Amino acid sequence: MTDRPFRFGVVAGYAPNVYALTNLARRAEELGYDTLVTPDPLGEHDPLTALAAVAAATTRLHFGTFVLAVSYRDSRLLAWQAQTLHGLSGGRFELGLGTGRPDAAGRAERLGREFGSGAQRVAWLADTVAEVTRGADRPRLLLAGAGPKLLDLAAREADIVSLTWRPQTTSAEADVVIDRFRSAAGGRVDEIELNLNLISVGDAPAPWVERYIGTTTAELAKAGAVTVLPGTTEQCVETLLRWRERWGVSYITVNAGFLEEFAPVVAKLGGA
Repeated sequence: MTDRPFRFGVVAGYAPNVYALTNLARRAEELGYDTLVTPDPLGEHDPLTALAAVAAATTRLHFGTFVLAVSYRDSRLLAWQAQTLHGLSGGRFELGLGTGRPDAAGRAERLGREFGSGAQRVAWLADTVAEVTRGADRPRLLLAGAGPKLLDLAAREADIVSLTWRPQTTSAEADVVIDRFRSAAGGRVDEIELNLNLISVGDAPAPWVERYIGTTTAELAKAGAVTVLPGTTEQCVETLLRWRERWGVSYITVNAGFLEEFAPVVAKLGGA
């Protein structure tokens, strides 16, 4: 479906200190990864502040948010922060935005912000997108979601769309989401980079992941879930090539716990 080159990213979900984060970023850059991205929050830290250290510690690696909860921040302040990271890094910052997980309400309250209903957060996200995309010289914008309203917004505005599939999503279920996205994107479909965040790579158990998803990665693989990538390096390469052909997915992210294990795949497919 697409000849867009592959990009590979690592998700830094935990950073006990700045040295751990910058060491991870340098190692990702050495291994050929294209991006390092962080959730919101990064442990208990603000990701935008932490990512400034990544910018200073690397030279080629892009870095970004995966993704910021729209309820946490004033859109005008966020636009200023994003533009600062974009400008000072030579254009390496990528701004990821979303509506926030359902359990994000408590943090919004602690920040003195209204969390809002689902419909409100989608509306706020649209307003924030309008604010952060003013002007041509801006960060690339990633929007995350799978629901119809979010996909419609992403199809209109995003440079990158992250497909937030359930862990158990099968190929047939993925087809439905991709078809919906293509329909919404229309003539923009070839301009938008599609991202898939993998839960696990390889065949080894991943207990630190499994406690969050309520099942094992082996069970997901057995059921044909497209959120895991089992097998050898060669089998992983074949699967990713097949997914790119079928769905147009070319930007793959993995948890930092799989940084080294996934590196041979990055070496074979990076830029391909």
